[in-house]
Amino acid sequence: MTHVLVFFDSVNAALTGAQQELLTHADALGEVSVVTGSAAEAVIAPLSLEPVENVYTGETAITAPDPALADLLETAVKEVSADIVLGAHTPDTVDALARLAVRLDTGLVTAANGVTSTGVATKSVLAGSYFTTAQITEDAPLVATLRPNTAERMTTPGAAPEVTVLPVSASGSLEVLEETELPKSGRPPLAEARVVVAAGRGVEGDLSLVEELADELGAAIGASRAATDAGWIDHSAQVGQTGVVVSPQLYISVGISGAIQQKAGMQTSGTIVAINKDEDAPVFEIADFGVVGDLNEVLPQMIEEIRRRKA
Repeated sequence: MTHVLVFFDSVNAALTGAQQELLTHADALGEVSVVTGSAAEAVIAPLSLEPVENVYTGETAITAPDPALADLLETAVKEVSADIVLGAHTPDTVDALARLAVRLDTGLVTAANGVTSTGVATKSVLAGSYFTTAQITEDAPLVATLRPNTAERMTTPGAAPEVTVLPVSASGSLEVLEETELPKSGRPPLAEARVVVAAGRGVEGDLSLVEELADELGAAIGASRAATDAGWIDHSAQVGQTGVVVSPQLYISVGISGAIQQKAGMQTSGTIVAINKDEDAPVFEIADFGVVGDLNEVLPQMIEEIRRRKA
């Protein structure tokens, strides 16, 4: 039996979409355990899901990027004799798993699309142009982070897991002075969204139609660097080589030319729809469907048709 250890840097009242997907990946591989930096009393309800048998926490809550997370991970790996360690592809998780890989003298595969029970990881490279496989040759666990939108989301309720508190505490090198809850937009997180509507220079500062379309589709809103640099939307929405890399099932590009830097952040999307009035825009080279037209004429028609079909 393959022993899979899933790492969540923190657990809230409900698991994120990416965390649910990790459980789906892990459940297909073998016996599932979870290790998290959250306090023991906070994890029972959200982790009472079918594949989760055991949960490991520290004696205190450990907040990323505290290096004590690596201590917690290393202790948990030994506790369950883990063959595979999985985490979401986020900066804090990559940091913690990189530290773990060094301690275990093993390899780390980041942004993988999937992993087999024999420890083979598959990932796309060069902006989705090729797929590669990687496998640890030594007798050590495979440590990998997985892209979002690569599996169904595990939500099947189950019995309360057995929680084991490991002899690891926060290092004290990190102090949280204040926590501020991000404003809720009602939209999914950009990196995890299954549908993304992205705006570029062509919207000329008016994102009202883009927001309206996104709300009808339950989509996240992304943007090109030109749009974020212009101050039309926060930089956290930037999709591209120097921004967020997304892999949604549907990506709608609105008024974006499609420079190579932007392509690198969205080229692995399942279906790409491009709307641009310039028929020579590079984005049409990778689009599955392209509409040459004025977004102010095209988007209202799309929104009206979606509403008609939903009704």
